[in-house]
Amino acid sequence: MPLDPAQIWAGNGSNEVLLHLVQAFGGPDRTALGFTPAYSMHPIITRTVGTRWVDGMRGVEGGGAFDLDADTAVAQVAERRPQLVFLCSPNNPTGTALGLDVVKAVYDAAPGAVVVVDEAYAEFARPGTPSALSLLEGRERLVVTRTMSKAFALAGGRLGYLAATPELVDALRLVRMPYHLSAPTQAVACAALEHADSLLATVEVIKSQRDRIVTGLAGMGLDPVPSDANFVLFGGLADEHATWQALLDDGVLVRDVGLPHHLRVTAGTPEETDAFLAAMGRLAATHRQEHA
Repeated sequence: MPLDPAQIWAGNGSNEVLLHLVQAFGGPDRTALGFTPAYSMHPIITRTVGTRWVDGMRGVEGGGAFDLDADTAVAQVAERRPQLVFLCSPNNPTGTALGLDVVKAVYDAAPGAVVVVDEAYAEFARPGTPSALSLLEGRERLVVTRTMSKAFALAGGRLGYLAATPELVDALRLVRMPYHLSAPTQAVACAALEHADSLLATVEVIKSQRDRIVTGLAGMGLDPVPSDANFVLFGGLADEHATWQALLDDGVLVRDVGLPHHLRVTAGTPEETDAFLAAMGRLAATHRQEHA
């Protein structure tokens, strides 16, 4: 959707943008709610300004352990009455995306709260996955954050941004440090946007490898979570630490995100996918949970 420049706020990576939000709308005697597991920096950033963090829970009866539906989210919002709510879509580390019904229900259930939808991995979403950007009109407390670190492969450039109402953006000017965004960072970001088609060309390749990983792991009897990000969380492991080490010993580095029986692998080149699936194929039979 088209946005007015007055609706955009940029910072040194989305982490600084998130910090500005908590500085402006959090603080002592205020509460922020997120739904765990999610982006690990949300609670860390929140606590730096004395805001109380509450771990909300995921899991839907009859659904996946990492799903979040409107009823589950709204019940927790009603109980905790937060001043900030963090939603992550696609979610990190699970890769799962939220329906817009969840965002709208949370927004309506939290009058007076700023609702932040972290869309750091939005460019990797599968076709038809909606963005909360489409909900901004008429919702003065809704914020959508993005980054150029993922799809643009520009993590070192440190450019994150958000979209919200001009009035909310103005509030962030009160808390940011002077000269917080350097001229070189802005120049790099502008150059990247001018060549967006070329830089984003690899996104489709990564998405195809992600889907290939999901299919390959399922074929091994493991439990990959369908992903809208550039990574795949997979479960069904008897001992995730042992599997992580075995993969490393085989020349493959994945991520242990602290979830029992799960690891996370980032999608890369076809050759990297070949190496990962081959390594897992050698391990799967002896590393699966007995019931998997």
